[in-house]
Amino acid sequence: MDLVNANVRYWLVSHPIVREFQWVEGQTFGASYEFLITTVIIYLSLTAIINYATKSTSTSSSTSRTLRFISAVHNFILVILSLIMAVGCTLSTLTEMPNTRWIFCFPPTQTRPIGPVFFWAYVFYLSKILEFVDTLLILFNRNRRLTFLHVYHHAVVLVMCYVWLHTCQSLIPVALVTNATVHTLMYAYYLLCALGKRPPWKRFVTDCQIVQFVFSFGISGVMLWYHFTGIGCSGIWGWVFNAVFNASLLVLFTDFHSSNYSKTKKRGKIKRVD
Repeated sequence: MDLVNANVRYWLVSHPIVREFQWVEGQTFGASYEFLITTVIIYLSLTAIINYATKSTSTSSSTSRTLRFISAVHNFILVILSLIMAVGCTLSTLTEMPNTRWIFCFPPTQTRPIGPVFFWAYVFYLSKILEFVDTLLILFNRNRRLTFLHVYHHAVVLVMCYVWLHTCQSLIPVALVTNATVHTLMYAYYLLCALGKRPPWKRFVTDCQIVQFVFSFGISGVMLWYHFTGIGCSGIWGWVFNAVFNASLLVLFTDFHSSNYSKTKKRGKIKRVD
């Protein structure tokens, strides 16, 4: 067991690629406003074009089987990746933190986007581009409806992750671990659905997403207390953007939860939103 733990820590924390990671604006892949804006525009444009082009088409049985296979592979990759990110960031935080305050409040003048925690924040950022495939799978499966919540969440969350790295935002360890953990559960659910085994805990997944947003505000209170009673916390303006985004998602997810599950009682069908 000790050997296993040592190997896990090496690959997720101490490996040179992880330990020596640096986010350098304009040099690290994806570390520029141009990349971010271009990626979001391409995502929104392709979504609109494909949605319009496939609006009047239906999904054949052979296409449906192909989409289920692709969906199963995609969701399996994201289950494993989300789990690795959650574990990697947890171990990196426990290894890097000088004290418990650091988990909530990075020192404003001493924090640079380097090292294992920011490596996992970078992987998390890139993983949000991979999650765009979710939208394509919905668009090509005309039996499912694309929602505003889905597109809004996928587009803006990429911006949020860029802001994390660009501003060295405090609370990255907490936000990343909680989000990756919820996504591990969520993509496990979608993986089982793609394999034809729909679990009975879809509502629990949505509940976890809502709890995650509420939890983020509670933890933010700790960060703000440190910020206003000490020398401040790194990335406070990034946190403001994050807080507004999370508040909007909380409203949208709460509305989805109430309307979706009340309708479910009538017709026994639940939409996918993420």
